[in-house]
Amino acid sequence: MERSLVLIKPDAMQRGLAGTIITRLEKQGLKLIAVKMLHLDKALARRHYAIHKDKPFFNGLVDYISSVPIVAAVFEGEGAIAVIRKTMGATDPAKAEAGTIRGDFGLDIEQNSVHGSDSIETAEKEIKLFFSEDEIFNYHQ
Repeated sequence: MERSLVLIKPDAMQRGLAGTIITRLEKQGLKLIAVKMLHLDKALARRHYAIHKDKPFFNGLVDYISSVPIVAAVFEGEGAIAVIRKTMGATDPAKAEAGTIRGDFGLDIEQNSVHGSDSIETAEKEIKLFFSEDEIFNYHQ
């Protein structure tokens, strides 16, 4: 079973969309196996977005993701990463299809409501940043 990290970003939190986003992912047959609300400190935000550290938008991204509490979640399922990425839609909401999370709720390329891991390797690293093993649950649906 594949796992992926999902972050419900500040713009979605400020508009009360956390439950809606989680529900959309669960309706795709994914199992929620970990969830928590946290206020990201800038150190963790920098580690999470380290791949972008040399890009001009990095500091703004760190400031944004640490501006208000977010929800971090782990979903599990067959092809979870691809399912989540399809459900989220294109990174830029202006290019995302209607019916996707970003197409329906994203405001712009930064405030696009949700983050999802882009590969199995990235998912493993990202999940470890946000969750310890005892915070991830295994149960039958």
